[in-house]
Amino acid sequence: MKTELSITVKPEEEKNQAIIDAKILEQLAQKNISAKKDEIISIMEKKSIDARHRNIKIILKYRVYINEKPNGDGESVPEWKHAEEKKRVIIVGTGPAGLYAAFRLLESGIKPILIDRGTDAKRRKKDIEALKSAGILNAHSNFCFGEGGAGTFSDGKLYTRSQKRGDIGKIYRIFVEFGANESILTDAHPHIGTDKLPEIITNMRKKIISLGGEFMFDSLCTDLIVEKSGGKKKFRAKGVQVQNVRTGQQSTILGNKIILATGHSAVDVYKMISHIAPDALEAKTFAVGVRVEHPRALIDAIQFHGKQMAEAAEYRLTTQVDGRGVYSFCMCPGGYVVPCATAENHIVVNGMSSSGRNSQWSNSAIVVERRPEDIPEQFRHQAAEDGCPALAGLYWRTWLEEETFRHANAQNAPAQRLTDFLSHTDSSSLPQSSYKPGLSPSRLDKWLPPEISRRLMEAFTAFDKSMRGFVCADAVLIASETRTSTPVRIKRDKDTLECTEIEGLYPCGEGSGYSGGIGSSAMDGEHVAAKISEADF
Repeated sequence: MKTELSITVKPEEEKNQAIIDAKILEQLAQKNISAKKDEIISIMEKKSIDARHRNIKIILKYRVYINEKPNGDGESVPEWKHAEEKKRVIIVGTGPAGLYAAFRLLESGIKPILIDRGTDAKRRKKDIEALKSAGILNAHSNFCFGEGGAGTFSDGKLYTRSQKRGDIGKIYRIFVEFGANESILTDAHPHIGTDKLPEIITNMRKKIISLGGEFMFDSLCTDLIVEKSGGKKKFRAKGVQVQNVRTGQQSTILGNKIILATGHSAVDVYKMISHIAPDALEAKTFAVGVRVEHPRALIDAIQFHGKQMAEAAEYRLTTQVDGRGVYSFCMCPGGYVVPCATAENHIVVNGMSSSGRNSQWSNSAIVVERRPEDIPEQFRHQAAEDGCPALAGLYWRTWLEEETFRHANAQNAPAQRLTDFLSHTDSSSLPQSSYKPGLSPSRLDKWLPPEISRRLMEAFTAFDKSMRGFVCADAVLIASETRTSTPVRIKRDKDTLECTEIEGLYPCGEGSGYSGGIGSSAMDGEHVAAKISEADF
């Protein structure tokens, strides 16, 4: 027989198998299940830490087999087929949505052709090092663009609350198949780490190619090739026009279907669609703010009540200020703040952690909700004049990134001590930071949009009540965090997942406004590819 149970252990008991076995037997007895130690096989499914009180607890969830062997329970990866040349699906973007869409297509023997403006992971790593060390930005190969998408070099957190689109366990198992640590199958908040992901993503690419898939890097999608549709939709997509970003050479790629998995930073993709079918776009809520960075030891001491733990401490904070949510996002324990601009004269910051989460800092985005009606009139007017009102939030986001650059020193991001931000004073000096190329002292309290800075101030005061010591002189705010999600959604049919205005075009992932993060984007890519597998070719 099989059953599931949870046990609670102290931090010092976590590695003591004898204690764990005894607690499992005790739990079985409470369920009126009689068993001996040699009659059971226990498989840990989830691990979580309860640090809400001074007596920290570790909660371990097990699947237990009594007098039988595990039967798999769907724990294997799918069976992939070699691709048929006559069934071709173009996938624009090689992030998690694009890669997992490719694998799902290969379950049905459909050929994926993956196109990315950026480079492969190995070359991309060199471009990122040049950005961090010398402030040299490659607009097509950076923290946001390139093989594996934004997650490859900016953390690798897999946790998602979105379970409706598919089997998140399947997503994790495929990652493990290509080199991820098996701990992601059991951790409550699984995390691969930016030091591990590039090799895993490379292994995925090699597998897709071995099955007949194709990859085109340095290939910017400049236009959709469409024709008038004879059906209910206005247009039908036939292919894409691409330009090699190194040579300038133009080429046309044709396919039966097109998956658009371009991520949250591909501004040009929204403009491209707005020129073809502006009604295919709609404005959506997003969030912007800053990165707050603390010494890791301080956050660990607050969260673990002064006790020593092997893991770096996490936190999740949220409040409401004047009808808008203000919350932490992409918290990186033992991590780094990194430069994520994708255009010259822009500053964008994000956070990342290596697999060990062992830097001396911890950081998180603290962002303010922005709804379409919050966008200033000048940007709404500009979008309307350009024929697509849905782009207003995108125009405002671009303005904020440019405004941040105006208060920076090249790629040295503007920053202010948290205490100075709250007291409206200059930071005569800044604490040591993980951010490279570096920080420039700046009065964020003066130039951030008032509706953002005012809500941040109230939120930080509230957060300090729930995490005493959070507001301190050693905490630094780094501007600006703008890419938590996209301000635009590409509309799609709820049943077929096809774009509402363009036949044969399937938007998916973060850039299309249907997911947020690696896990949910991968599931959305799979979900879209499954629908395509059912469609006529």
